[in-house]
Amino acid sequence: MSEATPPLDAERIVEVLDRHGVDYVIVGGVGARLHGASHLTYDLDLCPGWEPANLDRLAAALRELEARLRDLPPDVELPPITGKTLREMSIGTWRTSAGDLDVLRDISSGDRHHPNSYEQLVNRATTREFLGCTIYVADLGDIITSKEVADRPKDREALPELRVLYAAQSGAAPPEKHSPRAVKSPSDAENEPGRHN
Repeated sequence: MSEATPPLDAERIVEVLDRHGVDYVIVGGVGARLHGASHLTYDLDLCPGWEPANLDRLAAALRELEARLRDLPPDVELPPITGKTLREMSIGTWRTSAGDLDVLRDISSGDRHHPNSYEQLVNRATTREFLGCTIYVADLGDIITSKEVADRPKDREALPELRVLYAAQSGAAPPEKHSPRAVKSPSDAENEPGRHN
């Protein structure tokens, strides 16, 4: 694989994941586009089920896609990807022969103590038929919350359209706006720097 980023081929990634029987929910920019957003995205983000057998299947799919960690120099050789490798990462940013793929253990729920993992996301996800596969796409409200908390420039740029889409789809206002400091547990308040009992 060359050092240049291959263009995102989401169809191929989905086909390989499906063939290997991987359980996952699509999140991030591709998830937003599947809900009707117009912003372009250049990678595919997913939250897989974190049980060992599913991570073993995901590792096999990543090997087929010639995945390599994006931040590593091209001359660094690593052992083959395994489920154990994936279990040790909360975020894996992979460059594959079908484009960039981010594997996330969870996404923010607005409460840093209780992020949304596969189990929470799949219960609220919508399904889409894609190339003969049934895929799970995170609920638009969950995508909005994760982008609010991430608060990167590209997230701030995408959010107005996502909120309009959410209102159109649900007939309701989007979920309450979250920020990285929006939700604190009582123990957080007690442990703030400079705060004493």
